[in-house]
Amino acid sequence: MAAAPNVSAWEVVELRSVAAAELAPVLEQEVAEWRESLNWDFRPSADLVLRFVASQALAGYALRLAGAVSGYTYVVSEARKAVIGDLYLLRERRSVDNENLLLTAAVESLFANPCVRRIESQLLLLSRPLDRPLPLPYWVTRYPRRFLALDALCAVRLPPAILRGFDLLPWDEQYTEAAARLITAAYQGHIDSRVNDQYRSLAGARRFLFNVVQYPGCGVFLPGASFVAVASNGQLAGLCLASRLSAEAGHITQICVDPRFQGLGVGYELLRRSLRALAARGCQRITLSVTTANRAAVALYERVGFETVREFAACVWERPHQEDILKL
Repeated sequence: MAAAPNVSAWEVVELRSVAAAELAPVLEQEVAEWRESLNWDFRPSADLVLRFVASQALAGYALRLAGAVSGYTYVVSEARKAVIGDLYLLRERRSVDNENLLLTAAVESLFANPCVRRIESQLLLLSRPLDRPLPLPYWVTRYPRRFLALDALCAVRLPPAILRGFDLLPWDEQYTEAAARLITAAYQGHIDSRVNDQYRSLAGARRFLFNVVQYPGCGVFLPGASFVAVASNGQLAGLCLASRLSAEAGHITQICVDPRFQGLGVGYELLRRSLRALAARGCQRITLSVTTANRAAVALYERVGFETVREFAACVWERPHQEDILKL
C-alpha cells in the first residue's frame, strides 16, 4: 500500500458540498474492491449513495487532496441513535490516520447533537479493525466479528436434521410481525443486542426486517431461499433469511431460534435449507457474518464448513450521562 500524504494536506468537507461526479471515481474503486475481496456486488449500494449525493440528501464527509475527492463517509441518524453507514478511501490514499480524519469528523459531528446517545458502525473494509486507534476511545466498545464463507458444494452434502413437531416453510410476509417478536426474544441479553440495538425492541426488530427486505445493504433479499420453522402450536420457532450478494454469491443475513426451541437442531436445519436453496439458484459461494464471542454460532458455522475470510469490528460509541462526563 502506498504511503498516504501528510494528514495536514487533507481537507475535510461536508458530503453535501461534493458533486456526484467527484465521488463517482471513489465509488467505482469501492465497487471493484468489494467484489474482489468479498464477492459482493456493491453496485446497488453505490448507486444509492450517488443518487442521494446528487440531491444533497446524504449527511457525511469527504476528504479532498489538491481539490480531488479521495474518500468519504456517510451517516444516518434516527432519534437517539446514529449509524456510520460506510467509510472508504482510495487504496493509494488509505491509512489509519486518513481514515480517522473521516471517522472523527463523523463521530464528533453526530455527538454535537445532544439527542444522539449512541453511534454504531460495522465497516468491513476499514484498515486494522481490531487494533486501530478510534476517536473518543473512552466512549467506544469494539466487538470483533468475522466474515465467513462456504463453498456451496458443501451445502449439498449436508445431512438433514431429524425434527419432530416443527414445519419448515418458505418465508412469507405474513410472518413479519411474528419474526420481529422472535428476534427480540432470541437476542434478549445476547451479545449481538449490544452490537445492534434494533434487536432489543419490537419496533427496532421491525425496522431491521424492513431494511433487510427492502434495501441492498445486505444484498438483494431472496424469499425463496429464506425459511421459517413453525412449532406444532403455531408459534414461530426460528427463521433464516438469505440474500444474493452477486450472481455467484449468496449471503445469510439473519438466523435465530427462540430460546425455548434451541438445542433441537432447528437452527441447523434452517441454515441447511437456505444453503441448499442458494446453491440451487447458482450461488457458488455463501457468506455470513458472526460476532466472534458468539461461540455457539461460530461452532455451528464451522461444523457445516464455513471458514473465516476476514475479521472486522462492530464499533459502538455510547455517550455517558452528564454526571459521568463531568468525571472524565
